[in-house]
Amino acid sequence: MLFVVSVLVFMFLHLIPGDPARLIAGQDATLEEIMGIRQQLGLDLPLWKQYVHYMSNLLSGDLGNSIQSGLAVTDMLMSRVMPTLWLTFLSMAWALLIGLLIGVVSAVYRNRWPDYVGTLAAISGMSVPGFWLGLVLIQIFSVELGWFPTGGVDTWKSYILPSITLGMGIMSMLARYSRSSMLETLREDYIRTGRAKGMREYVVIGRHALRNSLIQVVTVAGLQFGFLLGGSVMVETVFSIPGLGRLLVDSILFRDYTVIQALLLIFATQFILINLIVDLLYGVLNPKIRYSS
Repeated sequence: MLFVVSVLVFMFLHLIPGDPARLIAGQDATLEEIMGIRQQLGLDLPLWKQYVHYMSNLLSGDLGNSIQSGLAVTDMLMSRVMPTLWLTFLSMAWALLIGLLIGVVSAVYRNRWPDYVGTLAAISGMSVPGFWLGLVLIQIFSVELGWFPTGGVDTWKSYILPSITLGMGIMSMLARYSRSSMLETLREDYIRTGRAKGMREYVVIGRHALRNSLIQVVTVAGLQFGFLLGGSVMVETVFSIPGLGRLLVDSILFRDYTVIQALLLIFATQFILINLIVDLLYGVLNPKIRYSS
């Protein structure tokens, strides 16, 4: 899968209109100067030769140098990875916690006011555009109230508003899926048997119903966690966070092929690894899956 991704990314990037050599040389550069830069960067070679050269360096652990700055791509990624990881994990943590809580409470109190409130919150969170929510949060809590910074990552407060913006849609989706899964589980015979045997309601809900309904929730959470890194592009741009998403935007604008290829390959790798972890979690949550394999 990573090999296919590397081929597609390499080919699509070279189909993007624009010439990095012309951007480096400037508007007043002559044709000879532009051709010299293209030759220096290896852009004058056929595409298959460029790809072979790229893959040979990649297999040896060399992601190349940035066309724009000349710095090693590995060093650029290492300096940008922590803000993105912090933002992603914080967003996923609160979204998972609140989403599960809303879903479980809505399922237990079905067709009562907690269910209506939870459903309204979930639908509202899924309907609000992320970029609009980010701008509104900045206007209210940063500009007017002054509680949080408008951008950057100077303190821990800098992650509050971006994580809310990034995790709102995930929270709403998890709330909907966890509610649906819990409702199906609560109709099972073993839940009815547990209640008939006199088990306390919190034991029935927490130990039996919740655990057996987590399979579907874990699937959705894993997929959404993979999308969070891609979704951080918009949030990091709105909040001026120097992370991988912001680096991707800047690299696309400058046609910095080496940086774009490295970032997209990293996003694809983490997406594949997260799906593998989700598959392994199935066996932890449901022993039947582990035994059948």
